[in-house]
Amino acid sequence: MTQSYPTTVRTAGTRHRERLAYDRNAVHAVLDEAVHCHVGFVVDGEPVVLPQLHARVGDDLYLHGSTGARALRAARDGGLPVCVTVTLVDGLVLARSAFHHSINYRAVVVHGRAEEVTDPEVKQAALQALVEGIVPGRSAEVRGPTSKELAATTVLRLALVEASIKVRTGPPVDDDADLTLPYWAGVLPLSPPKAGTPQPAPDLSAGIAAPAHVTAWTRG
Repeated sequence: MTQSYPTTVRTAGTRHRERLAYDRNAVHAVLDEAVHCHVGFVVDGEPVVLPQLHARVGDDLYLHGSTGARALRAARDGGLPVCVTVTLVDGLVLARSAFHHSINYRAVVVHGRAEEVTDPEVKQAALQALVEGIVPGRSAEVRGPTSKELAATTVLRLALVEASIKVRTGPPVDDDADLTLPYWAGVLPLSPPKAGTPQPAPDLSAGIAAPAHVTAWTRG
């Protein structure tokens, strides 16, 4: 299997091409670390961008939602052209000038046609992957979906064919004329998301402690 995605017109990029790459493992790592993505598409001539949960299984990205959602209905008829984006912010880049402020980030963009998953077994596995993708180990300690819940849920599959990753790292890049200004400059790192103290549901039965996959949850 090739280690890089091909460069296409849609993934070529126009600015800061030195930050752009197509490494398959790097793309997968960002998709796996991210808790959610944003899905862009056009319905009835109008652009729409929605946040969604996602899960990567091999070279497929799975999305899900209600069967009544406009995007999911549109995907049933030959698939829906989409652009999926994920951005992880690693630090705030604080320069001496306002113009050169930035962020250190890892961003993945995927183009393609999302298609509805109709095979019951694949659909069930995709929904389990969505739960595991958010909290590993969770699917073994919850009730699975009923047939009614499955019928009310649409799962879309987007093949990872056109994908790219863009990364910024390092300190601010100030103009030489600004280097002697009396302003602090540098990077404020942002740690990977970590969970706070679990808050039990008010109607939780007595004696049920939060499991390890909840108390030890982290990302990255």
